[in-house]
Formats: sequence, structure tokens, C-alpha cells
Amino acid sequence: MAAEVIRGQSKSFLGFEIVEGGSDSPSVDPSFSLKLRHRIGRGVFGDVWLGTRYLNDGDHEVAVKILHPINTKDMNVVRDRLENLLSQLKGLENVCEIQGVSVINGRLCIIMKHYDGSVGDKMAHMNGGKLSLEDVMRYGADVAQGIMELHSRGFLILSLKPCNILLNDNDRAMLGDIGIPYMLRGVPLLGPDMTRRLGTPYYMAPEQWEPEIRGPISFETDSWGFGCSIVEMLTGSQPWVGKSVQEIYKCVVMRQEKPHIPAGLPPAVENALAGCFEYDLRNRPLMEDILHAFRSSENATYGDGGWTGLVNAKCLDNCKPVGYSEWFLLKHQLQMGDVVRSRKPPNSSKPQSMEIPEGTIVGMLDDADRSGFVLVRVHSIHDPIRAHRSTLERVSFGFAVGDWVRLKEDRKKHSPVGILHDISRGGEVTVALVGLETLWKGNYTELQMSEAYCVGQFVKIKSDVCSPRFEWPHQTRGGEWATGRIIKVLPNGCLAVNFPGRLTFGKEGNDFLADPAEVELVSFTTCSSIVKKYHHLEDFHWAVRPILIVLGLFTAMKTGLFVGKKIGGSKCRMRRSAKQGVLQTGEGKTAAAAAWLPPKMANAIFRDAAAPSTTSP
Repeated sequence: MAAEVIRGQSKSFLGFEIVEGGSDSPSVDPSFSLKLRHRIGRGVFGDVWLGTRYLNDGDHEVAVKILHPINTKDMNVVRDRLENLLSQLKGLENVCEIQGVSVINGRLCIIMKHYDGSVGDKMAHMNGGKLSLEDVMRYGADVAQGIMELHSRGFLILSLKPCNILLNDNDRAMLGDIGIPYMLRGVPLLGPDMTRRLGTPYYMAPEQWEPEIRGPISFETDSWGFGCSIVEMLTGSQPWVGKSVQEIYKCVVMRQEKPHIPAGLPPAVENALAGCFEYDLRNRPLMEDILHAFRSSENATYGDGGWTGLVNAKCLDNCKPVGYSEWFLLKHQLQMGDVVRSRKPPNSSKPQSMEIPEGTIVGMLDDADRSGFVLVRVHSIHDPIRAHRSTLERVSFGFAVGDWVRLKEDRKKHSPVGILHDISRGGEVTVALVGLETLWKGNYTELQMSEAYCVGQFVKIKSDVCSPRFEWPHQTRGGEWATGRIIKVLPNGCLAVNFPGRLTFGKEGNDFLADPAEVELVSFTTCSSIVKKYHHLEDFHWAVRPILIVLGLFTAMKTGLFVGKKIGGSKCRMRRSAKQGVLQTGEGKTAAAAAWLPPKMANAIFRDAAAPSTTSP
């Protein structure tokens, strides 16, 4: 079948002569003495061909990954990255063997050892496409080991999937993709169907879709792809199968949905997979934690009494603070002599309870039950304070993980304000910044503290910013920037903001993004006048103004009715008083006139009046 496809193609494809067998008239590359035979795979970033490499000790079958076209000016950048990676792969047991890199007819080619099959191939021959739990546990441990080895050398994979997991002669899993998306980061590809996508959509973490906005990509990004691959091995179905790229984007990025984890797994493995699908990459496990979970459950069996053969896995007790995953807390271990303080609640600019403002660890209570408590010496307090380590965060040179920081040297390509992801005891830091695909690395001396933002605060674009990084709506009054409320803080400090004070119709969006360096806080205390305070009140909901208008009209109507009723009542009383006065005057005159008349005449003239009483003299 492959031969039939090849016969229909040009014989000068990529500068090689394509042959289906034999060694007649091979086209030999001078660097690698290589002949291509037929294509054995196609991926997002290129095609994989079966080839023969001619060496002094004989002919060797190889797999040749031919990348899609790249601009000439970017070719050397990518080639240098690949050659650096190649030099770092020596001695790695769970990573496929890379034999060389070459540029042929303007196309980058990576020559790898050929393996007979992959996990994806094995799944294709299984009933329902599922692997046994025993195989999944073994392959999962092998893959986690290989990824951890690459991470230790500073490289990411970003393209984990079963068909990229190769199987050697001993049925052990090998990483077949050495991080091509990571090598191509920031480089535009020329293929007609290519976008700046860092991976395969079915296996991509939320931050991979827009790394400069929702990033950065980091070691925990590979944890998501690892989890997707394990779920596919267990279920036989790709995550998000049957959905388009746009639908997957909405599920993963916008609605924050997660792949379904099948039931019946060892607890440690199920817990690790659940952690792999945390939306915030900081809450996902590192590969060493995933490897520990798989190794501890590799020989587990399930019976009537539950799982047996389990080795104790890393875990934290119920003392961990709300809002932080156990995987986040495991990344930041404390030592004797560390300066610590009470951990800030997530999405909070200020600690709610500073039981320990700042102190030094003077004791570690690591007894047999792994209580996890430490003793902290605080200035002006005589006895050390006993606190659980998960409630504390290490402070180095005045900074702690999660702090909002600003680069002292402003750079135009990316935001100068971001979130501190790590600080070593020696002062090396990594910071996530809007506009960077990966973490910024430097020294603490290059940082200073910045304004902190949290969910629920109101912000608007600064008045001196004419063209913000992201689209931002204007207010109808005076053309000023509108004020919105923060609904989410992304790992790099990018602010997701909505505008409850704006009434939208149809498909018109009301959610926007903001660079933290371009906004300022808005509150009633920052509003300098009554008018501005009222305008800020309208920012809370679009219905504030209509409700106030209705209340004003209702109050005016009620006041008008009340005043009108009062005035009307007063006039009625005046008319009654006047009428009574007239009547009384008339009655007086009648009585006086009747007194001088004879009774019969008086009765005839004044029928309605009372008969006057006469007295005899």
C-alpha cells in the first residue's frame, strides 16, 4: 500500500530518490549517507520517513523526521537548538537515540534510531484500543522517567501522545518525540495548515494554546500531556475525540473542562492524574511526583479488600491550606534556618491572618507519623511557634513564591510586571510575564515588589496608556477607559476582566484581558469626588443606573402625590371654613331680622331658619 502511494509522487522529493526496495541508484546525502524509502508517519510539525543509513559497519534502518519548511533566517536558530539538545541526550535510557541533524534542500531533518512499534500501534491491535492496567503502569513509569531526564536538562516535550511513545525490543517505553514544538517556539512555520501551535490539540494544556497570554509553558505543561496519554491508554479514546480544534479550545481554555479519568485506578495514580489536569499549571505535579505515584503502584493488585501491594505515596494531611494543591506544596520544601512567614491565601493581595509575620525555622518535627510541623522563632516572642509547614512560605531576600514583582529594567517586548514562580536560596528567580512563552530567569537583584492584584478588584487602564496590549472598551462618558472587575488571575499575571457595568447584546463579548503593568486599581477610596464615586457605583452592574432612575421617578411621583394631597387638603379646609363663615353670618342676620317680626310672619319668610324665641316683656 505504501509503495502504491509513493509511486504517485515525484522521484525528487526533498532532494532524495525515493525507492521501495533494493539499493539501485540511491540519492546519498554527503553528511549522513542516507536514502529515504517511504513515509511511515505524519505529524503536526512534519513527516517521518523510513530510511537507510550507510556506515562502514553496514546498513542501518533509521527514522527520519522531516520538518515543515522554516524561514531561512530562522533555520540556524532551530538548528542550534537541536544540536544543543542532541549533545544533552547522551546517556539517557528512556529517550530514543538521536543520530544527527541536517538541513537538506531547505528542510530540517532529524535522524533517529528506528523502532518497530509504538504504544499507539499496540493499542490499535488491542480489543477496544485499550491497554491492560499492568502495561499502562509500566509504560507510564518509563515515560515519566524519560520526561524527568529531559526536564533535568532544561528541555520540554510539549507533544506527548501514544504514537510518540516508542517500544524497544524489551517492550519498554521510550520517548520518541524530543520536544520539537519546544525547539520551534517563536518560529513561524510556512506550512499552509500550520498555526503557531505548541503541540497537538487533543493533548495540549491550557497555556499551550496562547503561551504569551495564558502561559508560561513549563515543566508542568508536560504533566497535562502525560495525563492525556495515560487516559487514552486506559480508555482507548483520545481526549476530546470528535471535536474540532475550536471546540477543544473552548473546552480546555474557556470552560476549563478536564478529560474524564476512568475509575478503578490505584489511589496514588488517580490522585496524580487528577493533579495533571489542574487548570493552573502551578497546582500540577512535577514528573518526579508522578513517577513516584506510578512506581509505588506498579505492583498493586485489586481484590475484595481493596488495593494491595501499594507503597506509601507522597501526600499531605488535612492541614494544607484551602486553595493550594498538595502538588504545589510539595514543590517548596522547607529546611532548617529558612526565613518563613504565614502563607498568603490564593487570589489575595494581603494575608488574611499573619500568625507568623516573619521568623526563622529552628526545629523540624519530622517524627514517625510525619506530622510535618516545624518550630519557628519569631522576633519579640520568647517561645518558638509550632506551625504546620504547609501554612508557611519561604522568604528569600525579601521575596516569596507568588509575589507580584516588577523588573527594574523595562523591556518593551513583554510586560515588566509578573508573578514570581520560584526563588532559590541563592537568589536565582523565575518569573512569569505577559508576552513571554517561557519563564523569565534572572537574579533577585533585578526585581522589585509591585502592586498586587486579586479576584474581585476593579481596575481600569491608566490614563497615560494610549494603546494597551489587549483590547479594552471605552466608557460612553467622556471617552475614558471603562472600569472592569477582575474575575481571574492567570499564572503569568495576565488579568481576566469582565465589565458588569456594560450591557451587551447577542454575541458581543464582555470579557477582556489586561496587562497588569497597564492598569490601576479603582475603589471608592480612590475616587476623588461624589460624581466619580457614583460612576464607580455604576461599574458594579449595568442595572444600577436604570434602577436609580426608576427609584428617582418613583420617589418624585410619590413626593408629588403627597405634596398635591397636602395642598388639596389645605384648599378644601379653607373653602369649608369660608362657607361655614358665610353660613354663620347669614344665620346671624336671619335671627336678628326675625326677632323684630311677628312669629307667623317670621315663619313664613324664614322657613328654613329656626323659629325665633320671643319673650314677653
